[in-house]
Amino acid sequence: MYRPGFCMSQSEHVVNDIAARYFLILGAAAADLWSELPQELQHKLFERGVVLGHQGERDESLREQLAKFLHDHHARTLTR
Repeated sequence: MYRPGFCMSQSEHVVNDIAARYFLILGAAAADLWSELPQELQHKLFERGVVLGHQGERDESLREQLAKFLHDHHARTLTR
């Protein structure tokens, strides 16, 4: 995490880079399997993504952009 006025060591940068890579991989895996996930889990992941992506903003454009991305890239999950 970036903190103004705080210098990270090289090892902290490496750890952050590794964590960022793992988050990217897990996010890509979730997106790849989206159509296969139960609708309730899709909803939870979507809402959590919106909250995390906003980072304090109140703009709803991220919600719309994510919804469009999912609609354009995945078949809807059947109600289970």
